[in-house]
Amino acid sequence: MIINRHRGEVLARLDGKEFRLCLTLGALAELEAAFAVDDIATLAERFSTGRLSSSDMLKLIAAGLRGAGHSLSNDEIAAMQADGGATGYARIVGELLTATFGNLEEPAAQDG
Repeated sequence: MIINRHRGEVLARLDGKEFRLCLTLGALAELEAAFAVDDIATLAERFSTGRLSSSDMLKLIAAGLRGAGHSLSNDEIAAMQADGGATGYARIVGELLTATFGNLEEPAAQDG
C-alpha cells in the first residue's frame, strides 16, 4: 500500500487490482450521514477510539473509493478481498484516516 499524504490519497490493492481512495468533502459528508453525526469533529472523534466494526470499515473504504471516483456499491465493495485479509482492511482504513485527519491520537499542533 502506498500513501500520498500531500494529496490525502491512499492506494490499496483490492481483488488483485490497485484502487485509489480519498476522503473528499463529499465522502466525509457521506460518512457523517452513515454514522449519524453532525460534524467532522465528531466523526474524527469516533474514529480516534480505534474501535471499528467491519461495517464501519466497509463504510470508510466505500466512501474512500467513491471519493476517488470509483462507482461501486457497498455490496460490490463488501465482496472484494484485500491483500492480508482482515489486517489488510484495517491497514487501508488506518492509512486512509491518517491521510485525511493526521494522527488522531495526537493533539493537533498549535501555531504560536
